Amino acid sequence: MDLRLDYDPEQQGADLVAVDGILQYDGGLRTAIIVSLFTDARADDADALPTSDPDRRGWWADTFAEIDGDRIGSRLWLLSRAKQTDETLELARGYARTALRWLIEDGIATAVDVATSWHAIGVMRLDVDLTRATDGAVAERYTVFWNASYAL
Repeated sequence: MDLRLDYDPEQQGADLVAVDGILQYDGGLRTAIIVSLFTDARADDADALPTSDPDRRGWWADTFAEIDGDRIGSRLWLLSRAKQTDETLELARGYARTALRWLIEDGIATAVDVATSWHAIGVMRLDVDLTRATDGAVAERYTVFWNASYAL
């Protein structure tokens, strides 16, 4: 069981949830999905970085993964200055699917599907639908805000 995170699309981040000063737990997959999608995975050597900053990001502990190549997070951050195109939607969908693939590999889910769409100018929507291996479907929807001054 994980500590519960709630994603705030306006702040573009997640925070722990406390009720009356007591941290809450997530008995489902919401926190795992948030961490998988919104933690910055290390960019591949072939990935074009969105700025001149050479930082390829990634979580430091990926260096010590028990399974070679196993990493936390997604490469959605690479699209921070992308234009609102169908190609950007397809890249985002692929990055999200890759980030969530571990749910199937670890036997937690039997299927994971991601849909992407432009919700408004500067706003991408990610819809995550997964089928749990034990008790059926769960749908999670996240809105990702693009920096509209760069996106168009």
